[in-house]
Amino acid sequence: MKIRFWPTLLILVVVAVTVRLGFWQRDRAHQKEALNAQIVAFENAPARDVGAQMLPLKSIEFHRVEARGEFMPERVVYLDNRPYNDQPGFYVVMPLKLEGGGYVLVNRGWLPRNMADRTGIEHYETPKGVVEVKGIARANASQAFELGQGGSAAHAQIRQNLDIASYANETGLAFQPFVIQQTSDTGDKLVRDWPAPTLGVERNYGYMFQWWGMAAAAVAFGLYAARRAAKKGDGLDDEAGHDDEAEHHA
Repeated sequence: MKIRFWPTLLILVVVAVTVRLGFWQRDRAHQKEALNAQIVAFENAPARDVGAQMLPLKSIEFHRVEARGEFMPERVVYLDNRPYNDQPGFYVVMPLKLEGGGYVLVNRGWLPRNMADRTGIEHYETPKGVVEVKGIARANASQAFELGQGGSAAHAQIRQNLDIASYANETGLAFQPFVIQQTSDTGDKLVRDWPAPTLGVERNYGYMFQWWGMAAAAVAFGLYAARRAAKKGDGLDDEAGHDDEAEHHA
């Protein structure tokens, strides 16, 4: 059976690439499972204090944290397009001026949208004076799809997303490199039914099996094509043999 070089090479390349992509998705799933185990461990660990000293995001993300300070309602930002139970609304993100110096952004919770006025803000309470805020350190206050600037122009209260570093430059405030996702109740009428971190492990495993399925399909197709080519070659040989025999008798 003759093996055709270029079709065989193409099938081998497809198999190699799809198998490698399957292993890559498997590795991504394992990384996310390890991260999930860390998150569970952080949830059961003692809360860490947030003060004037800068805490690297890598060392604090997903940890339970506590901070004391005063809210700055004049610097509030409302993150748009944050639905809750299929109801449109905002996340209320507000700086907290920390005792002893420094600032940290706090995602205080969810607020329903005023249905009569898209830019109208429903009433909620902001405690005055020094408060204690408990929550989870997150890399941001949640990210939503944003086309262009999406309402994130400087000094706009209603925005699609909020980048900590950009907002620090905008306000001149030295923020911690993370956002506190508040879990403590301060009687402010905001909803804090936070969704669990979406790691998408099942999706990675699904992609893994899809890539490996494509590799198996490529191998099966290659074997099928080779078998058909072999049968076709045998048929041609038989015909040639019959022709030779006929010529001999003639």
